[in-house]
Amino acid sequence: MSTALSTTTAPLTAEEFAERPDPGHREELVRGRIVPMPMPKPRHGEICNRAGRILGDCAESRDLGRVLNNDTGVITERAPDTVRGADVAFYSFARVPKGPLPDRYLDAPPDLVVEVLSPSDRWPRVLAKVAEYLEAGTTLVIVLDDQRKEAHLYRADGAPRTLGAYESLAVPDLLGDFQVEVGRFFE
Repeated sequence: MSTALSTTTAPLTAEEFAERPDPGHREELVRGRIVPMPMPKPRHGEICNRAGRILGDCAESRDLGRVLNNDTGVITERAPDTVRGADVAFYSFARVPKGPLPDRYLDAPPDLVVEVLSPSDRWPRVLAKVAEYLEAGTTLVIVLDDQRKEAHLYRADGAPRTLGAYESLAVPDLLGDFQVEVGRFFE
């Protein structure tokens, strides 16, 4: 009689995923399973950095909250857990109070997430990720499309909007009087 060894493992929790040693490449946790992610190309990093600087300057100068980037882990689902790497995330001080951040994934969702499209991204997967952020409680997800020089805005309580390069992006409910021409993200 032969005994087959099971190669399936139990889904990981967000906490188990966070405690693993650095594998040396990008990963996300999707419904308890580790999904490798390709390294972004320089243009992607440049746009993420610019978006982080623009939003970070706004948040800091108005004392609104903090901006995190570099694929900071955001828990979007539980049981099984999903941890997505947000390109840029804004957390208001109302959601995450001032002071040092804990050495774990935050319990609160970001107020705002910016995702930058890569040439290999496909809209169905991008929209699934957008939906996860919104379901988790994120107020606004902005998808920056470098090819079209557009910003796509998604809210759980409204229809999507698309802004062109010469239009102003304003988010008064999250960022007060802040405004930026969309094209600045792509300079």
